[in-house]
Amino acid sequence: MTTDDQLVADIQSLTSRLAEARGSVERRFVGQHDVVEQVLSAILSGGHALLVGQPGLGKTMLVDTLSTVLGLDSARVQFTPDLMPADILGSEVLDLRPDGTRAFRFIEGPVFTQLLMADEINRASPRTQSALLQAMQEGEVTISGEHRPLGRPFHVLATQNPIEQEGTYPLPEAQLDRFLLQIDVDYPDRETERAILLATTGVEQGAAHPVFDAAGLVAAQALIRRMPVGETVLNAILDLVRAARPGAAEAPGWMSDMLVWGPGPRAAQALTLVTRARAALNGRFAPTLEDVEAMAAPVLRHRMALSFAARARGETIEGLIERLLGDRMQAAA
Repeated sequence: MTTDDQLVADIQSLTSRLAEARGSVERRFVGQHDVVEQVLSAILSGGHALLVGQPGLGKTMLVDTLSTVLGLDSARVQFTPDLMPADILGSEVLDLRPDGTRAFRFIEGPVFTQLLMADEINRASPRTQSALLQAMQEGEVTISGEHRPLGRPFHVLATQNPIEQEGTYPLPEAQLDRFLLQIDVDYPDRETERAILLATTGVEQGAAHPVFDAAGLVAAQALIRRMPVGETVLNAILDLVRAARPGAAEAPGWMSDMLVWGPGPRAAQALTLVTRARAALNGRFAPTLEDVEAMAAPVLRHRMALSFAARARGETIEGLIERLLGDRMQAAA
């Protein structure tokens, strides 16, 4: 079997396992098809995701279900204003040994896991929020001058309430950029909410079952990176990301006063990865323009900031991305 034939066989095997994993998650997290797809895409791409939505929409249950289905150790941190960096990373304590000598012993914090849920991350102080920066980027933390590796794989799924902003600290741009995707979790429609009521208020509730383990997930992430990306898709990604930068030569004229800042190269990297992951989730061997269009908003919405003039005119980031997509996808097609 040639290398290309082996790659096709490996992707085909992965897509069947992903279909099983997706079905297992959606038995508990009912009706939120796009949210499940985007979270799985972020994890398959080796990244982190920011879940934004009102309380009570199942974000915590989703993370718990993912840890079961993907076979990952998980931990949860409830972010509060008095949370300190040591509460996340861990700290050294002075132990008294039986022989009377004393020595420092490091006690690991909840970040030493494989799937970390950072609940209401914008409620903690900037100092505590920044404690996650190195962990999210490098998969390790430095404590007392010593580099300590985290679990492998390591993913952060953070939640944020978009309504109640009193007493919160907005995430800085540098940390927002560490999240591969910002996933908006919205209210379900009527039929979906009906299905949720039937599935969750009876005697028996849908149960998730393991499909992957940590080693299997790492292998799947490596395989996603080997998936080929066509020139048409690659150029569409570059055109879209570069057009979203204020002052760029590729930016359309109507964008001249829209943005304060736009996406950097990390956005293009993220979009390339998650289009591959979405293609695999949908049983395809390579990403298409449809994947670019579906994943553009989750990749870009937290990497762009509207100018004051644009906000005054009632512009929104979502509307701007949709307009850019209309221009760029039409040109790519």
